[in-house]
Amino acid sequence: MSKVGLIVPTLNAGAMWPEWLRALAGQTLKPDYLLLIDSSSGDATVELARAAGFEAKIIARRDFNHGGTRQFGVDYLADAEILLFLTQDALLADPEALANLLAAFENPEVGAAYGRQLPHLGAGPIGAHARLFNYPEHSQLRGLADRDRFGIKTVFISNSFAGYRRSALLQAGGFPRHTVMNEDTFAAGKMLLRGWKIRYCADARVFHSHDYGFADEFRRYFDIGVFHNRAPWLQRTFGGAAGEGKRFVVSEIRYLLRHAPAMLPSAFVRTLLKWSGYKIGRSCHQRLPAGLNRYFSLHRAYWSSPFASSMPPEAD
Repeated sequence: MSKVGLIVPTLNAGAMWPEWLRALAGQTLKPDYLLLIDSSSGDATVELARAAGFEAKIIARRDFNHGGTRQFGVDYLADAEILLFLTQDALLADPEALANLLAAFENPEVGAAYGRQLPHLGAGPIGAHARLFNYPEHSQLRGLADRDRFGIKTVFISNSFAGYRRSALLQAGGFPRHTVMNEDTFAAGKMLLRGWKIRYCADARVFHSHDYGFADEFRRYFDIGVFHNRAPWLQRTFGGAAGEGKRFVVSEIRYLLRHAPAMLPSAFVRTLLKWSGYKIGRSCHQRLPAGLNRYFSLHRAYWSSPFASSMPPEAD
């Protein structure tokens, strides 16, 4: 059996953390290694995790990097052939969640797999729809040959609940440090180019959703635009995001008409904010002063890092 490592980046995991740890303890399949990479939490995150069996590595908050921190975990757990990533706000939904995700790697062609995200109990209708749209009921296996069918969705993945085959991840160069976000998409795209496949496991489930405010909707899509500007090979290879965006908007309108018609004006404003944030991030950020990029960004620390002025490598 391959050794399995679980890597969890944390910062002040908060009130849900004890429940999160209980859900992990209740899994039918136990990882061989539990690694917490904590950005200097000020609460009991680290103490509770250590009591639950985690090895904890503490880093300064300024040193957190979406790709670099995850790659640190990959390098640290050098004996783990399968590397699982779970975020502190993704609550395992049932005792089989990890086992069902790991089952994907029984197929030797699978380089990465990710699970289904269900809305948290009490999630708002807009946040709930986003999860239902992106994480359907049926599993998928996607390879490079499927890009004409799925377009940019071919490379979709989420590190809130995902697993990687070490050999495939390292063959693809690991996680990049240069991206403001979507380091998982970058790595997955390079895996696909090297012949690996991505498995979506609908039976591996977590509760994970966000009810973003208006400003955060803009900032998140600004960062996505920056990412697409700095990794142009992804859209050249897999297609643009406009078609998927239109499909999402139509689906959201239909969902809200059925479940929460009063939220349609809010959804309309959010769509405009997402569109404008994405356009500014993709087309204009290189001409903006660093302070304005930082203000527009959801991940502001990135703009103070040395990687903000460099481009990720092109796909080879």
